[in-house]
Amino acid sequence: MSPSHQLPKNYDIEEVERRWQNAWRDEDNYFDPGSPKPRFIIDTPPPYPTGNFHIGNALNWCYIDFIARYKRMRGFNVMFPQGWDCHGLPTEVKVEETYGITKNDVPREKFREMCRDLTLGNIEKMRATMRRLGFSTDWSHEYITMLPEYYKKTQASFLQMLKAGDIYQSEHPVNFCTRCETAIAFAEVNYVPRTTTLNYFDFDGVEIATTRPELLAACVAVAVHPDDERYRGMKGKRLAVPIFGHQVPVIEDVAVDPNFGSGAVMICTFGDKMDVYWWKQHNLELRKAIDRQGVMTAVAGPYAGMPSEACRKAILRDMEEGGILKRQEELEQRVGTCWRCKTPIEILSERQWFVRVHQDDILDAARRVSWTPEHMFTRLENWAESMEWDWCISRQRIFATPIPVWFCDSCGELILPDGEDLPVDPTVDTPKAPCPRCGGSNFTGEKDVLDTWMDSSISALHVTGWDGDGRPPLFPAQLRPQGHDIIRTWAFYTILRAKALVGSHPWDQILVNGMVLGDDGFKMSKSRSNIISPEDVVGKYGADALRQWGAGGATIGSDIMFNWNDVVAASRFQTKLWNIFRFVMGHLDTVTGEPGPVTELTDRWLLVRLSDTVAEATAAMEGYQFDRALRAIREFAWNTLADDYIEITKGRLYAEDSSRASACSALRTTMDVLCRLLAPIIPHFAEECYHNLTGRSVHKEGWPDFAYADDEARRHGDLLVKMVAELRRYKHDRGMALNAPLGHVMIYAPEPVDDAGDAGRALNADARWSTGTPRLEEVANGVNFNMAIIGPRLRKQARGFMEAVQALPPDQLRNPPTTITVDGEEIPVPADSFTPKVAYQVAGEEVDVLTLGDVVVTIGHSS
Repeated sequence: MSPSHQLPKNYDIEEVERRWQNAWRDEDNYFDPGSPKPRFIIDTPPPYPTGNFHIGNALNWCYIDFIARYKRMRGFNVMFPQGWDCHGLPTEVKVEETYGITKNDVPREKFREMCRDLTLGNIEKMRATMRRLGFSTDWSHEYITMLPEYYKKTQASFLQMLKAGDIYQSEHPVNFCTRCETAIAFAEVNYVPRTTTLNYFDFDGVEIATTRPELLAACVAVAVHPDDERYRGMKGKRLAVPIFGHQVPVIEDVAVDPNFGSGAVMICTFGDKMDVYWWKQHNLELRKAIDRQGVMTAVAGPYAGMPSEACRKAILRDMEEGGILKRQEELEQRVGTCWRCKTPIEILSERQWFVRVHQDDILDAARRVSWTPEHMFTRLENWAESMEWDWCISRQRIFATPIPVWFCDSCGELILPDGEDLPVDPTVDTPKAPCPRCGGSNFTGEKDVLDTWMDSSISALHVTGWDGDGRPPLFPAQLRPQGHDIIRTWAFYTILRAKALVGSHPWDQILVNGMVLGDDGFKMSKSRSNIISPEDVVGKYGADALRQWGAGGATIGSDIMFNWNDVVAASRFQTKLWNIFRFVMGHLDTVTGEPGPVTELTDRWLLVRLSDTVAEATAAMEGYQFDRALRAIREFAWNTLADDYIEITKGRLYAEDSSRASACSALRTTMDVLCRLLAPIIPHFAEECYHNLTGRSVHKEGWPDFAYADDEARRHGDLLVKMVAELRRYKHDRGMALNAPLGHVMIYAPEPVDDAGDAGRALNADARWSTGTPRLEEVANGVNFNMAIIGPRLRKQARGFMEAVQALPPDQLRNPPTTITVDGEEIPVPADSFTPKVAYQVAGEEVDVLTLGDVVVTIGHSS
């Protein structure tokens, strides 16, 4: 243990944090499968390896690390794994941006190699940031979804669900991004506001209003509301589609809004989800006018080959020239866009692979999970109940888990690999046996790949030991921490898959955190230039200050604003703690032998307050209320320990008094417990202090199980602290220095209080406690005049009036006469014109009196 004079005056954040990060061993955080301890497995989010571990990631991982460290201290066998969700659009788009290419510009395997190389480099960068933030990750359970040992499990899960009938292939309308050239799920569609043009035109005698004239070639019907008198008798008639000429029926449907546009709707395949509904409901024709690249097909006749946006302008121009276009008006609408590249999506009818969505099963499993905050369950429930289509899981991309199927070229039979042959790439590998149906030996491998959520949605199965078959040995996980922005994707899909594959819910609890907002109050984004990187914060104030910001910034589930002032305040708190610790160590270094008993009132009171703080922090950590836990610790350290206890006992600590040992014992216990309370939140600082205090690592200690009950110490200590504060305020109000002598102070309390002289030393006074009642004698001591009455009423006689009043005997000051003589003239005494000043004496000595509830304090004027 280092003596205090060897502790640096200033806490060197960079040096301390780097030193402990280099000293800590990864092995100390490994999950032990053979341990008898209760397990606590965390299904941590696998981020996309973009190379930037942004501040939102940092917040989420701070929460996870608080939990992991706390649970280890509570005796749990904790698994805090780290995964990397590598596949899918984010990585492909980044490669395309980095190299200025598209996926079709290089051979398929070359593109995959470029994606893998970029991903591995980004993982290294993000690992470094995570270590710099002090996360106690179990690196022995790291997983990378693009590696064969992981994605073979994804393929195994696909085959199991396919054989069970939960996965199927079918042609169906899907959301399609023509920029990324792939289908996407509903959960990946983001809706943004847009101002567009509503175009009114003549449709064979019926006025139609549309925002998508380029879909005129895909028109298959005109719909009206059955109660709309404007279109009475139109049902069943056939109308010629302008420009293109093909005939379409007029249908009636109650879903038509008569108040929108002209009340007559052009149904196209497909402009939006409503078109899909009507197409299914009325068994309409399918006309594909836009292809996967967003280009008009042969169905569009003279517009074939045009991009859809160019086709829109051309048709509007032709409508205007033909006298069909009647008028146009602006319209505000919400447009579905690709979650990754922001391109407006199209709804195309494509042959795709789907996962069946069984809402009741998913909700049943979700209800078996404890949701924190509880209201986040409603978000998942609302999403599940709004699902109209099954989950489209096939993607027309390259860098993703291959769909492990082939088709026989001779008979079209679906060929599946054996489980022991996984993983396979059907574009490279071939079946090991001929077609079981026709004996053919030529096959075409499926080129589509799986949605990346098919990888990450088995994370709970993977971390609990799933081998691709049966129930994992450690299933379910104890906790899923994640952001509320991916409830409808990661949470929903994981519950769906766990229920389908092992028939159960994937975790006992789910903890949902909010998003990080910039200091301008908006969600962080490059376009707003309000992004802050964790490295920026750590470089200036250290990892522990950033972690404090995460703990104290908001309640779980709420969005949190990043504010530099909060980080600065966190850093200042560490400075305050360091100064406290240096002060305490300076006194503990002089103590030899084993700590003695805590005997004195103020010391016992400190331990009572410490016990309260442990109880509050423990309850908060159990409920994942990190802001509440940090607030309790901060208030104790700053207010109770520093401002109250140390200021009151400082004199005793410097005195050669037998009661000093009691204070040192209380301080040693307090610093030990305080370091443990702080360990999950600011691990570097807690480690530095605890090592200096004990020579041991705080991260190998248990959570403080400290309880100290002493009702008398609580009552008397609270009174002592309040009394000292009031007497300091008394000094301040009179312009006295806080260390100025105060003289003789008597404190009359209902109970006898033995403060070991702490009050007197803290106040620089001869302070004594008594249970008696002070024998106070009132003495007249001057007059207070009310000039607001005297001035207007007496004017020139005011001075003489005041001199006459001051000459009155004490009994007349207390009971004023009705008249008084001023300059030989008897004048009335105005009501409320003066009040006597009263002083108090005790045994002939003048004293000041303070009243604190049922406690009376007298302060003598002589020392």
